[in-house]
Amino acid sequence: MFIGRRASGVAVYDVKTRKVLRTLNKSKDAGAITLAPELDRGYTANGDGTTTVFSLSTLRTIDRVKFGDDADAGFYDPATRQIAFTMGDSHAIAFVDARTGRVLGKLAVDSSKLDAAAPDGEGNLFMALRDRNAVIKVDIANRKLVDRWPTTGCEQPTGLSYDREHKRIFVGCRGTKPVLAVMDASSGTVIGTHEIGRGNDGVIYDRTTHRVYTSNGVDANLVIYEQVDPDTYKLIEATTTRPYARTMALDPVSKKVYLVTAEGTADPSEKINTSVASFYPNHYFPNTFTVLTYGQR
Repeated sequence: MFIGRRASGVAVYDVKTRKVLRTLNKSKDAGAITLAPELDRGYTANGDGTTTVFSLSTLRTIDRVKFGDDADAGFYDPATRQIAFTMGDSHAIAFVDARTGRVLGKLAVDSSKLDAAAPDGEGNLFMALRDRNAVIKVDIANRKLVDRWPTTGCEQPTGLSYDREHKRIFVGCRGTKPVLAVMDASSGTVIGTHEIGRGNDGVIYDRTTHRVYTSNGVDANLVIYEQVDPDTYKLIEATTTRPYARTMALDPVSKKVYLVTAEGTADPSEKINTSVASFYPNHYFPNTFTVLTYGQR
């Protein structure tokens, strides 16, 4: 598992031995990682608008490539073999060839909070715009905006995942009423909303079990819904995690869910990110970074 830690870089974590194997070279300031397994490549999204390109088989850094002035996250599209990097400060998406690391172009987007995204398998990317209460559809090959839909009943859309078989978009919403919104990917219509915890960050749809996982850091819970049919969902479990554990990954084979968190404090003499929570930590204590592992009962 690859864990972005801005201060030190990307930690490579062995989930079997529960040990950190190494920190990737030249990956400092990395906040997110996206993988292209068929190309033996991994790409980080570094805050300074660069990406650290590395080999998955050797864990060796290949290059650190500049594509913009800032970066939040990166998303891989297997259909076009491109990485889409979100740049909230620049109000844009940068596109990079996942085979070569070459920058292909950019797309301006009217948003400073470009959050989670997921490919549709046909060369398009769905992306949540948290500050616009909207989801957009982007044609990756041509780098153009295809559609834009309001997330009715869903404020501050953040996490996002996609069910290709049934053409459903799952959106985690951080607003005053935190919900999981289910959208029709053909029309953009919100079919329904379902209660989750505060502080959503991650949403993952597992197509083999037809389950939707949501990680919610403020309420410290992992809320799971089962897809009965494309328009019907029932609550399976709401498990307590730990405060601010909201970055999530799912192992598609073992079905284990991984979350990360650390112990911190909110120092009132310095800026506190109140958009997340009133007392969101602005300092973290050394040697408290933790990987949480959850499995099915």
